[in-house]
Amino acid sequence: MLGTNGLSTPAAQSGNGTALTNGHGSLRTIYFSDTSLRDGEQAPGVNFSLDKKVAIARELSKMGIDEIDASFPVSSASSFEACQRIAREVGPLMEGRQHIGKPVMVTALTRPIEYDIDRTYEAIKDAPRFAIRLFIATSDIHLEHKLRITREKCLEMIDHGTRYALRYTPHVTLCSEDSARSDPEFLCRAFQTAIDAGADTVYLSDTVGSCIPAEFYRIVKYCVDHTAHDPQRVRWGVHTHNDLGLGVANILAGIEAGATIIDSTMAGIGERAGNAAIEEIAMILTTHPEHYQARHNLHTRDFTRLCRMVVELGGTTMAPNKPIVGQNVFRHTSGIHQHGLLRNRSTYEYLDPEMVGATSDGLILSKLSGRSAFQARLERLKVDHLDLSPDRLNILFAKFKILAEDRTEVTDADLIKLVDQA
Repeated sequence: MLGTNGLSTPAAQSGNGTALTNGHGSLRTIYFSDTSLRDGEQAPGVNFSLDKKVAIARELSKMGIDEIDASFPVSSASSFEACQRIAREVGPLMEGRQHIGKPVMVTALTRPIEYDIDRTYEAIKDAPRFAIRLFIATSDIHLEHKLRITREKCLEMIDHGTRYALRYTPHVTLCSEDSARSDPEFLCRAFQTAIDAGADTVYLSDTVGSCIPAEFYRIVKYCVDHTAHDPQRVRWGVHTHNDLGLGVANILAGIEAGATIIDSTMAGIGERAGNAAIEEIAMILTTHPEHYQARHNLHTRDFTRLCRMVVELGGTTMAPNKPIVGQNVFRHTSGIHQHGLLRNRSTYEYLDPEMVGATSDGLILSKLSGRSAFQARLERLKVDHLDLSPDRLNILFAKFKILAEDRTEVTDADLIKLVDQA
């Protein structure tokens, strides 16, 4: 169930937002980092103007997102400015965050190179809370063919970059690129190097979306179990792509293996097939808290509006059958389904539309619709002097079936015309 603020609430919540578990033990919090403005913008055809990035960041903060990956500051002047404005204009905001008690963490991505780290600090230093995110590939295929460095050089860069970034902030993250195709033992060495140098967050990534959940679980669990760290200081994060359609499933596997921070995008936008979708992960945690023993900080009622905002401002479209927030999620065409919904919406809807900020009127009139849905729609129209006696309804329904035969949907305007002409 959800609390009145739309937060994840397995059984109930105390006044301070702490989840109550009805004897099932304390729940851990799963934190969400949004990378829509960086990784999401790498999707073909997506382009956010500077003002749009700030507007999206503001809404993400209000939604309760824990971190915002603002951009890659050294990649362009506009990316640098976007980070600066988000740090200054969004970083201090507290609207919608009373249950968290602190403003959003503004982060930015950088290579473990001194000049890049310096520029990244300059871009985000005005945020009350900020973190520097270092990234480097750890798979042999990337080390050999892209970076053209040895494993030892990779570890040296991680160590130096982490220690250098700590001059600016105690919050330094190491993101391992292509973790899923890395040698697990070397991956542990890379994370151990960063943690020993002072990093407080480390991320595993399925950069090319190649993993199945069991495989991703094993590699995350192996790293958590074979890397010395203080669980009170160091967080494990996961970042996945959707090339095999398993981005969300892999994130959930990562959570089961010990990850507590998720790096994803709204509506799953991102390069190639996209990233795992924040709203899908969050709603799975919301609806299955007993399994994951977890809660989150997000206002789920903002999901539909914000996902559509991100997609529209990026200049693309959303698939109508997109889970959680697609326009078809709470719309029904089958007559049997519509009849059940009119009796009780839970017959064919697992989620309450209000949980994700969607509208609840989803009866689509088509050739598949039955008499109950047809009558319900006519009654909703409140046409003056409308006769809905059994005989009259039979006549109108027969004409409706003929009209609907060659249409994908019969609209309210079509119905009014049908009644007028019958």
